[in-house]
Amino acid sequence: MRGYSGATLIVLDEAARIADELLAAVRPMLATSNGRLIALSTPRGKSGWFYSSWHDDSETWHRVRVTAEMCPRISKEFLEEELRELGEQRFQEEYNLAFIEDGDQVIRDEFFNRAVSKDVCRLWQ
Repeated sequence: MRGYSGATLIVLDEAARIADELLAAVRPMLATSNGRLIALSTPRGKSGWFYSSWHDDSETWHRVRVTAEMCPRISKEFLEEELRELGEQRFQEEYNLAFIEDGDQVIRDEFFNRAVSKDVCRLWQ
């Protein structure tokens, strides 16, 4: 998988499920071609390269967000049934593209963010 293959286009489908290590392995393939990397995905929690890339302030990525409600081919009735079947959290992630904390997470993000000073975090970098 690794190498300088000169790929002109790499498409990562379900990108939020792709490990950081795999992304690091495919990026060098674009080094000699000036190729494009396209990542398509629904969110999967608040961790990993896809989450970080979606939320960083850089202009490295062009971001397009299309929720199920915005798609004319998906009926309101279908979405209502999915909400009942999947529950609020899974529905929000899958159909409204919400980045939601993992239910198994030991410390919720809001508590961590309140407890950690940004000045201290800069020292770690």
